[in-house]
Amino acid sequence: MADILKLNAISPLADKFFENDNYDSNVADPHGIMVRSADMKNYKVGEKLLAVARAGAGTNNIPVADYAQKGIVVFNTPGANANAVKELVLCELFLGGRKITDAIDWVKTLKGCDDLSKTVEKGKSSFAGCEIMCKTLGIIGLGAIGIAVANAAIALGMKVVGCDPFLSTANALLLNPSVKVVPTCEQVYALSDFITVHVPLNDKTKGMFNETALNAMKDGAVLINNSRAELVDADAVIEALNSGKLTRYITDFPVEKLIGVKNAICVPHLGASTYEAEDNCAIMAAKQLKEYLDDGIITNSVNYPTVTSPREGKARICICHKNIANMIASYTAAVSSKGLNIANMVNKSKGDYAYCIVDVDGEADESLAKEIAAIDGVIRVRII
Repeated sequence: MADILKLNAISPLADKFFENDNYDSNVADPHGIMVRSADMKNYKVGEKLLAVARAGAGTNNIPVADYAQKGIVVFNTPGANANAVKELVLCELFLGGRKITDAIDWVKTLKGCDDLSKTVEKGKSSFAGCEIMCKTLGIIGLGAIGIAVANAAIALGMKVVGCDPFLSTANALLLNPSVKVVPTCEQVYALSDFITVHVPLNDKTKGMFNETALNAMKDGAVLINNSRAELVDADAVIEALNSGKLTRYITDFPVEKLIGVKNAICVPHLGASTYEAEDNCAIMAAKQLKEYLDDGIITNSVNYPTVTSPREGKARICICHKNIANMIASYTAAVSSKGLNIANMVNKSKGDYAYCIVDVDGEADESLAKEIAAIDGVIRVRII
């Protein structure tokens, strides 16, 4: 039985995965953690902690790199909330093209107006906007969400151009053939009436929408950001809105500077706030966490490679280690020294780290685990 800590309220659909475990919000020293938005940067990690499952795509609230060094696998749930975010982006496209929010706010001021119909008809011309049909939508980042947005926009009659230096063959095949994929963001900026961004926040993407990027966009473009606030230079956006370079900036991540700025629409982080998305994320996160705790299988980790393998033999040895030379030779020698035959072995790497599953025909004990753990470069060893 594993001890699983809930750091946030999680959809009850996750409960079925932990029916035989201690799954609660008051677990003191957990083997695994289920989390949504709780900030884990100052969370005191116990010796037992093996994995953290984030019920969502972003992991900026989790010290991913530090956890990798400790052999703590961090999972996320890419694609589980893609439809919810896609639908919000579609809503924001209409908000960007037409002055709907301004018009609604104006109508609220008409309470008690003597001749409401006449006033509405006279005033509505101030809120005229454009249709999105036949306009060009630029998409930065063609992952699960970007692809969903691209295909939906094509169905709405838009032209779509996208850029993603890491676009996989599998994802490319999911794109509508009408989507034009270009090699640089600058080409997207130059062609697009609307731009939506779907990239993770990291050192390379932080502040990517700065003065230079905004100046490269078409005059009067609409910029939509449902990824992270830090991708955008708020001062540069305000200047672009004031000059008319941007018609609208719409974000799901409000920052103080942008609240109340004319033509800045700040949505309170509603991208994944649907019942369906919360359920989907909880189910995916729970399934991945359970598979890792019970069988050592890694799927959708952000700090360790994907490694899946059906069980063979009597015991399974799971090894988190640094991605350096001679590791496999070292720990297979330790297995052989115990007279054990390796029935199956899978080893993969991701950046500075690697993970291995070794299935053996005989019984493996803690003395073997200690011997492997003593090898230079090994971070964590489990026998399950």
